[in-house]
Amino acid sequence: MTRLYLVDDHQIMREGLRALLQALGHEVVGESADPTQALADIQRFGAEVLLLDLNLGGRSGLELLAELQRRRLPVRCVVLTMSAQPHHVAEALRLGAIAYVLKGSAGSELVKAIEAAVQGKRYLGPDVADLAIQMLTQGEDADPLQTLSPRERQIIVMVVTGKSSAEIGTELHLSPKTVATYRSRMMSKLGVDDVPGLVRFAIRHQLIDSENS
Repeated sequence: MTRLYLVDDHQIMREGLRALLQALGHEVVGESADPTQALADIQRFGAEVLLLDLNLGGRSGLELLAELQRRRLPVRCVVLTMSAQPHHVAEALRLGAIAYVLKGSAGSELVKAIEAAVQGKRYLGPDVADLAIQMLTQGEDADPLQTLSPRERQIIVMVVTGKSSAEIGTELHLSPKTVATYRSRMMSKLGVDDVPGLVRFAIRHQLIDSENS
């Protein structure tokens, strides 16, 4: 029996996953729509496998992946998302995800991904494997997100969802001056001059939904 934790911003999705996984004999130790809460719960409950959506209602699952990697937590992550963007596949794998499954896939694909994760083996469904190959053949310059550090990607999402430098600093335990430095640096890297430009970039690269902008 595998101890699983679910992170998805749709409750009906979490309920469906819980029912499916428990019917297969797994134990769902917790669930959340919030990356910060999920991080605390994963450590508290000792989850072995994390099922993670990348789009979390204005925040990104990549933020949680980056923090899990930074803390070297042993949980293995299976990304379960609607995002079929090649750069999302590449970034999730770079940040430590062991499997990537599209929500439009058959349930058997998710079962295979979880089984692979338990064994410490990487799993990409057929469609996802094609996306990964596409990203590799495009070259590094094709994706401006590659120029950003995990912290910069975290801050860009917080900026475009309307948080001030002071609010971001409080949440991330940084000074407003440090946050401002991050903002200036990432805007320079992306070639944008203002927050509306950051919002357009974030929507274009599916860091946030357009309705959350």
